[in-house]
Amino acid sequence: MPINTKQSFLNMFSDPAVVAHYADGPPRFTPGFEALHRMTTILLAESTPPDAHVLVLGAGGGLELRSLAQAQSGWRFTGVDPARPMLDLARRIMGDQAARATLIEGYVESAPEGPYDAATCLLTLHFLPRVARVDTLRQLHRRLRPGAPLVVAHASFPQHEPDRARWLERYAAYAVASGVEPQQAEQARAAVASTVPLLTPEDDEACLLAAGFQAVELFFAAFTWRGWSARA
Repeated sequence: MPINTKQSFLNMFSDPAVVAHYADGPPRFTPGFEALHRMTTILLAESTPPDAHVLVLGAGGGLELRSLAQAQSGWRFTGVDPARPMLDLARRIMGDQAARATLIEGYVESAPEGPYDAATCLLTLHFLPRVARVDTLRQLHRRLRPGAPLVVAHASFPQHEPDRARWLERYAAYAVASGVEPQQAEQARAAVASTVPLLTPEDDEACLLAAGFQAVELFFAAFTWRGWSARA
């Protein structure tokens, strides 16, 4: 993505106020947030060993890492995120499980080569425009063992008007129904509409295929969110 756009998101997730309240946000804006983590664990466990090494891209905050670690006691993790304050939060969120995770400040290029037994990228790829998204997925692909599973989930919905505006309104309405103040929900809707380089579900699936992944399957669809599993 353009450096100013990348920097704006990095600045947001480095803001102490954002970091302090981060754990409250995803469950209120993402329908089925906890179920998404459980499904992710199930999909990865289908074809990974009990002592799997899992690469987690966008690991800041630690909610995904905590869920995976609690569900699979033998897995170890390498987590990558560009925002150091979010990685610090991940360590606190993981608690006693933090020793099982190596956390690295940076982008996918900063991740060791592996190869890894599995990978995840949840609520992250929608921050990347299409070209950068495909490149990131390619970087993930070459770090995975052949046939290793990948699970991704992020904002993805129709981008032609009036459908786009209608789905963005639903995004805000769900947040309000989950306890978010209407003004905050509207600010989030406006920010997503103006700054997040969203793609359609069809184009998101095409990105996975273009990066070399196979057996791409949609497993999660909830309002403005979609999730896919795939194999390297």
